[in-house]
Amino acid sequence: MGKAKSKSDLPSKICPVCNRPFTWRKKWADCWDEVKYCSERCRRRKSKIDKQIDI
Repeated sequence: MGKAKSKSDLPSKICPVCNRPFTWRKKWADCWDEVKYCSERCRRRKSKIDKQIDI
């Protein structure tokens, strides 16, 4: 058996909505480059953030 990766070795990004870091998840293995938001909640709130920037 191979050595397990520690969580600190996984890639991470910053969510543009909540400005918090989030790390790679196995379910994002095929689409990590397209992932922008840390959660479904932030993905839904993106339009509210865009409207605040326009003001």
